[in-house]
Amino acid sequence: MSVLVRQKQELVSALYTAIEAAMASGKLEVESVPEIGLEVPREKQHGDFASNIALIMARAARKAPREVAEIIVDHLPKGGVIRAVEVAGPGFINFFLSNDWLHDTLRAIEEQGEAYGNCQHGAGEKVLLEFVSANPVGPMNVVNARAAAVGDTLARLLRAAGYEVGTEFYVNDAGNQADVFARSLEARYQQLTNADYPFPEDGYPGAYVAELAQVLKEERPDLLDLPFDERIAFCKRWGTDKMVEMQQADLRAYGVEFDLWFRERDLHAQGALEAVIEFLREKGLMFEEDGALWFRSTQFGDDKDRVIVKSDGSYTYVTADIAYHYDKLKRGFTKLINIWGPDHHGYIGRMKAAIQALGYSEDTLEVLILQYVALLRDGQQVKMSKRAGEFITMQDLVEEVGKDAARFFFLHRSPESHLDFDLDLAVEQSNENPVFYVQYAHARISSVLRQAKEQGIAVPTCSQVDLSLLEHETELDLLKQLAALPEELLAAALLREPHRITRYALDLAGLFHSFYGYCHILGEEAPLRDARLVLVSNIRVVLRKVLGLLGVDAPEQM
Repeated sequence: MSVLVRQKQELVSALYTAIEAAMASGKLEVESVPEIGLEVPREKQHGDFASNIALIMARAARKAPREVAEIIVDHLPKGGVIRAVEVAGPGFINFFLSNDWLHDTLRAIEEQGEAYGNCQHGAGEKVLLEFVSANPVGPMNVVNARAAAVGDTLARLLRAAGYEVGTEFYVNDAGNQADVFARSLEARYQQLTNADYPFPEDGYPGAYVAELAQVLKEERPDLLDLPFDERIAFCKRWGTDKMVEMQQADLRAYGVEFDLWFRERDLHAQGALEAVIEFLREKGLMFEEDGALWFRSTQFGDDKDRVIVKSDGSYTYVTADIAYHYDKLKRGFTKLINIWGPDHHGYIGRMKAAIQALGYSEDTLEVLILQYVALLRDGQQVKMSKRAGEFITMQDLVEEVGKDAARFFFLHRSPESHLDFDLDLAVEQSNENPVFYVQYAHARISSVLRQAKEQGIAVPTCSQVDLSLLEHETELDLLKQLAALPEELLAAALLREPHRITRYALDLAGLFHSFYGYCHILGEEAPLRDARLVLVSNIRVVLRKVLGLLGVDAPEQM
């Protein structure tokens, strides 16, 4: 249990005790006591914690909220960590605490290191997080890059919250787009020796296809000896495999490694589509109409029934998707989280229907929709890519701004929000650049600790210093921010809001920079110097922790 949670529980317990005492004395007459909540006031002058329980109880007690609050305060146990209590506004109860509980936060960080903030909330739950899953027919774009940052950080957050998490990239290498890609690659191969060879009207025109064809020519100079169908089949398998290798390399450079790259073609080879169709047929959830086979998805809330096998005998996209999700569930995962692009809203209903048809709760599947990204340079939107000729690739972006800036900027806003990515700001070395601002705080602390070492000053432990000397306003603000981390991590995981961690990191860095401007460290007398060394060394631990959750480096020097 975190220091902050424990402190809140102690205050809630004290409030319950006070209310029960007031009821026993006859000062308050209510049939039952509602749940008591606490919040951290926005304004410092309103204390460390506040409760609105008096406002909630006023009607039942048939008294004014302030009068109820005053009665509760009169019956609160005296002493302990509570330094002062006041009734404010219409009847809020504000608590002012001694700083002892904040010192406990430093002790917890010192003891737990970068495990500080972790919990076991999700113990026993097995989550599969599928994200990016870009088609293997072209370079990944900036929306894929945003999905990679969000998905990878969410996986780290869920693990910190105690969940067992698997990460997966679904390779759609058996669909129509893979067929079009194969024909495009074959045409570019032909054009290496015959410039007039026709290119498919629906083909992929990007320069990367011609580059790939050149590689193929070097590996298989005899490809044209194969019959056309065999040649296309080879191009499909070889080409998608090469694209997957490129995607894996790009993601590795971005700090993202998947536990499994799941190939759609394996589903087909294993007969998984036929198996799931038979399963649904046995449950009476299939019917034939107009020569096609349909899934009765409207029985599970979908807006219309879905074609599973078309009249020409080919499968639809939804067929493989159902088989894939069935495979996930059979592997023992209790929660499936998919991160999809902004054009996939319409797929949610049909997949939730499929999950229920397979015998699971619709809540087993959760879908997060990422919104579009606009890249800006000089205030204008950037559209073209040097390499692909059609769009900015993920590789282009990382090469221009670096992994750390790319990930931090993508995680800076809610995934459901449209994102304007300022390329100029991302490479700027100033406090206006949020990732620079946070990393500089870590580097600044590292510099202080290096200087201390050079001066022969060892960083002490909490037990070796007088933590009560940390009483400057900026120091107390930092301690409160450190204490808030466990709740922030859990909320970010449960609400699927990784942007809470970028905000936390920025707030912590801002509080440190303010402290650094007001308070000397190495120039102070030994007792205060040592207490501040303990403080900043633990701030560095937490900064490294949150940057690690974001997949961003914590540099020692900048």
